[in-house]
Amino acid sequence: MAIFKKSLIILGLLALAGCASTTSTKPESTTSSQTTSKESTQKGGGYYLDDGPGDATGIDFDSIPDAQLKTEKPLVSSNKPYQALGKRYVPMTSYAPYTKQGIASWYGKRYHGRKTSSGEVYDMYGMSAAHTTLPIPSYVRVVNPANGKAVIVRVNDRGPFKNDRLIDLSYAAAYKLGLVANGSGKVEVTAIDTSPEALKKAANINIAKVEPSTTSNAQTDNSVTTSSIITSAASSPDTNNASIVEPATSKEITSASYYVQAGAFKSEANGEVLQKKILNLDLAGNAAVTNVYNNGLYRVRLGPFSSKKEADIHANKVRNQLNISAIVTNQ
Repeated sequence: MAIFKKSLIILGLLALAGCASTTSTKPESTTSSQTTSKESTQKGGGYYLDDGPGDATGIDFDSIPDAQLKTEKPLVSSNKPYQALGKRYVPMTSYAPYTKQGIASWYGKRYHGRKTSSGEVYDMYGMSAAHTTLPIPSYVRVVNPANGKAVIVRVNDRGPFKNDRLIDLSYAAAYKLGLVANGSGKVEVTAIDTSPEALKKAANINIAKVEPSTTSNAQTDNSVTTSSIITSAASSPDTNNASIVEPATSKEITSASYYVQAGAFKSEANGEVLQKKILNLDLAGNAAVTNVYNNGLYRVRLGPFSSKKEADIHANKVRNQLNISAIVTNQ
């Protein structure tokens, strides 16, 4: 009997040892630490081992337009003082001149489709960014001094919380700046004044540059296309040949048509297949679905839509039904 009891004890110890050997741990972040608040662990702003570009097949990143400048009221709930990793941050609650150089990183598929600090859904294929203190929402111009490339992004998230990081870019923005391969890189970030007065001034400047016959009935509103780049008085002159643009016409200023780009293909046949899927599922509503050839690619587009909100609704339908990364453009 004693031998039998000893055998049971030995078997029990072996079973416990076997259970212990199968215990796994969650991988730690390689480029940003986890935040201490519940909110920050649920939202974007980090770059983890299992993050990455996702399935970007069929997406022409060069055709993704910059964030469209418009006047937006800062969100009270997103601009309150907060703590992360034992450090206290006091966000700006309105525009102020801001230009700073530092390291930019990017975040991708791990946070794609999850809520940002603004409450909006993060789209890694959109032109957005996370910053620790800039107002949410706000707009900044980001320049990569190594290659002169520049983009305009909309800040709608908090982070990154590592001391050597200045800004976290969406995957699309990082791609257009040439930062994806290395994971991070030095950039210059400049805040953009999107007050009604600043945008009106920008619109007036562009109207003055076009022929009188095309501007006689021009009107302006509180939005302006990204071809009308307005930076703060503190902005440094552009010496990198980045974002050299043509003046906007009065038609661009008075109205904007929005489209949903569902895919871009080198093969016309592939574009037609996607076009038929969208039509069969009635994902465009009353809008047209076209397979347009432009700059060597066939782009499947839904639209035009009269408002960005309407375009966003149809873009979400396409994403949910076809599991592809549809983007909203105003071109």
